[in-house]
Order: sequence, then structure tokens, then C-alpha cells
Amino acid sequence: MYTSKPAMHKRFTLFPALLLAAFSVKAQTGADILIKNARIIDGTGNNWYYGEIAVKDGRILQTSRMPLNITAARTIDAGGKVAAPGFIDVHTHIEGDEFKVPTAESFIYDGVTTVITGNCGSSNVDLRKYFYQLDSMKLSINTASLIGHNDVRRAVMGSTDRAPSAAEQQQMEALVEEAMKAGAVGLSTGLIYLPGLYAKTPEVVGLAKVAARHGGVYATHMRNEGDAVEAAINEALTIGREAKIPVEISHFKIGGKQNWGRSNVTLAMVEKARKEGLEVTIDQYPYTASSTSLRTMLPDWALSGGTDSIVYRLKDPVLRKRIASEMTAIYKGRRLKHLDYAVVAYFKQDTTYNGKSITEINKLRGRKSNLANEVQTILDISEMGNAGMVFHGMSEEDVKYIMQYPYNMFASDASIREFGVGVPHPRGYGTNARVLGKYVREEKVIRLEEAVRRMTSLPAQKFRLQQRGLLLPGYAADIVVFDPETVKDLSTFTAPHQYSTGFQYVLVNGMVTLDNGKHNGARGGAVLKLNQ
Repeated sequence: MYTSKPAMHKRFTLFPALLLAAFSVKAQTGADILIKNARIIDGTGNNWYYGEIAVKDGRILQTSRMPLNITAARTIDAGGKVAAPGFIDVHTHIEGDEFKVPTAESFIYDGVTTVITGNCGSSNVDLRKYFYQLDSMKLSINTASLIGHNDVRRAVMGSTDRAPSAAEQQQMEALVEEAMKAGAVGLSTGLIYLPGLYAKTPEVVGLAKVAARHGGVYATHMRNEGDAVEAAINEALTIGREAKIPVEISHFKIGGKQNWGRSNVTLAMVEKARKEGLEVTIDQYPYTASSTSLRTMLPDWALSGGTDSIVYRLKDPVLRKRIASEMTAIYKGRRLKHLDYAVVAYFKQDTTYNGKSITEINKLRGRKSNLANEVQTILDISEMGNAGMVFHGMSEEDVKYIMQYPYNMFASDASIREFGVGVPHPRGYGTNARVLGKYVREEKVIRLEEAVRRMTSLPAQKFRLQQRGLLLPGYAADIVVFDPETVKDLSTFTAPHQYSTGFQYVLVNGMVTLDNGKHNGARGGAVLKLNQ
């Protein structure tokens, strides 16, 4: 009898132990993060609803209108603020800056969790190597890349003004093929930049066909966004049709005061192509100023051969006179008396020019204020180097009209900003916050749920980013929590180095990166490859 008592005791004490073990198993199947009291905007464009989101192992475990009966290592109380999928910026230029500023604060503070780089024809040619570098160092944001036509062409042909031979075309196509196999999301062109501006349509079609075979898109900085914009759109659509590839027209705009109001014509061209069966979409930054390099103001022929050839022509009195004459005629045709619309963002050779217009710099150089002298000032700067510029040349009404188009995504067209360096375009800090604050809340150009759709599921679908862009179980836990009543862009053209406000939390692959309004240094970003 005595020996049976311990046996019975052991049997009865085993039951609570089993209960404890069962509880432990249940706890292990809980969440890493639970977001509660949120107004959930799921990315579909549908109405928001109050609910909770559970995150585990970098993925969304569950969403619910009802309180989730689940344990979590951390609970975030959204306090009635909006929880949405992390924003996807489809048009960026982060090459070089990702290694300087891997924490990407300018994007994180604006709600961006994923960027697509390699735009405007400029990318790393060896994307396999580039992706390996990104995987090794880790960024705070996810990164996908296009393969850039300009760099592919330069690798094979240099900066020459001629058509490729059959062998050179094959070499370029082979480079695009390798990039697509490495995971590129498509082909990009920058047809106003060297050496892409010398490419004819059939050359681009050949490369686009390669990208199409792998399911990629064709993203283009068109040949013209001003006087000849309709011809440029037709070329982009032709490439899409002939290559049988989806088209993305980058930073869709109407440049030059003489062209203001033509957005109804250009958008109609896009819509007509869609009705005819071509998958064409656009993207836009919500500002009336563009930004690119100073040398794009020079005639195309003057750019042939690259930097050394450009400087040679600017030093030759006869060629310089011809360049100046052509530029002056163009600006007179646009009825411009001054070039104060063109402002230096960053000029390495003389940083005192940063933030000043060509008109102001012309005066500083001791010249009389007139168009001919301001053209000479452009040539002086171009001879010294190549400045980054901001060009104030669009209509607010065109910006709003384009913004209302349902197949238009929002994009910064920006690098990762080095805080305090230069006087860059504010779009690198405030694109999404500006849409949400100015155009959604204040001016009611589009509704909140629609803006979020354009920042999330639409770009994810377009660039085939698998399990991104929606708040659904199994999808990557890229999540933003923001206050729609206070979200605001603070960056301006005169004081650009200011982060957006109103974003409280940003999760990248389930890793809290913006924590109660502060970047905590987390670097949970991943390389995103086509269909992976």
C-alpha cells in the first residue's frame, strides 16, 4: 500500500503537467506582434474597418474584425489609427545611396517598405552580384530592380550615336536575359539620357521581348514629356504592343507652361490603349516640379560620346556658339525670358550654387540678366561638371487630373536621401505623406482607401511582387500605422531635409522599424525578385 501511494501521486500530478505543456504549445503558436484597435485599410480599395492584425515569422498570421484570442510577444495599440500594407515606391534611384544610408530613413518615415530601383534606364548591369550585395548588408527596406537599357547599351556600345550591329543587339539582349534570370522585374529605359537617347524603337523592342519572355514589365522615362509628349507616348505603346509586354510610363506629366492642360489628351491615349488590350499603367510624383541633370538641357547631338566629348564641344568656340544658339531658340519658342524655373539641387564643383536658380547664378557670375547670358551660364556649369537640377514647369491642375486616374501609382523618383546634403527635390522625403495629407485630407482629390490601393496592391500586382501589397494571412508583414488626420510632408523646395510626420509604426517583413515614430535602426529588408 505504501508503494502504491507515490504511484497514484505521480499519476495525478501528471495531469496538471500535461495541461501546462498544452498551454506552452498554444503559447508557441501565438503571434510575434499583435496590432489592435486599428482602422484596417487592406489595400484592395475597399472601405476601412476596425480590427486586429497578428504577425508571426515575418508574415501576417491573421486579420480579424473581432478581438483575436491569441498571445503575442508584443502588442501595438493603434489607438484608432490606420493600419495599411507598407507602401511600394515603384520609381526610385537608390543605386549608390543604399550603401551610404542602408537604414533608408527618408523612405521609412514616409511609410515606404519596398522600392523598385533601376529606373530611367539606369541600373546595375550585373544584378546577380548586386542582389548578393544587398542580401549581405541588409537594408531597412525591401528592394526590387529593373534592368536599365542605358547601362546595358553603354556596356556593349559605349556612348556612341549609332544603331547597334546585329552582334551588338544580341549582346545587349543577352545581358537583359541574364538580368531577368537573376530576378529583375523588367526593363527600363531613359530615352532622354545618354546613351539611350540614340536608340531607335526597334532596338528597345528587341530588349523588351526578352523581358517579356520572363514575365517582366517595360518601364519608360519617355523620349519627351513636353512639346512632343504625344509622340513619346505612342512610342511607349508601340513597344508594349510589339514586344507583348506590360507598359509602365514613369513620372507621367505635362512639362512646360505652353503645354499645360494637355493631360486630358495624354491620359485619353493611355485609356484608349487599355481598352484595346494593352496593359499600360502610369506613375506620378505629386509635385509641380521635376528633377534631373543639367545636361539634359543641352541638344542631343552635343551629348554624344559622353563627358569628355561634351567638354570638348563646350570649349570649342564654333560648337559652343551652335549649342547656345539652338538652346536660345528653344527657350524663345517657349516664350521664356529667363531660366529662373531651373534650380540647382546639387553641384559638387561649387556647392554655393545649391538652391539657386540659373537666373540667380548668372547674376552672381557678373552677367546681365537676359536669356542669352543665362544659356551661357548653363554651358559654363556643364563644362565644369553636371549639376542635379529641380525644374519648376508643371501645372497643379494637370497634377490633380492625372492623380485621379485609377491606374496611376505614386512614386518619389528619388534616391535614399543623405540628410543635409544638397538642396534636393522634396519628393525624396514626402511623396506619400503629401498625397495623404494635401490631396486626400485637405483637398479631397481622391479618397483615402483609393490612395492606399495605389501605394500598395496596384504596384504589387503590376510588378508581380508575390504576397505583398495586401493585408491577408500568409502575406509578408509589411505594415504601416499612421494617423490620417495628422500625416504631413514637411520637406519643401527651400528646406528639403525634413522627414514626414504622422507615421507611428512601420513593419518590414514583420520587423518593427519605425517604433512609435522613431527609426530604431532595424534592417529587415529583403531582395524581391520577379515571381518569387
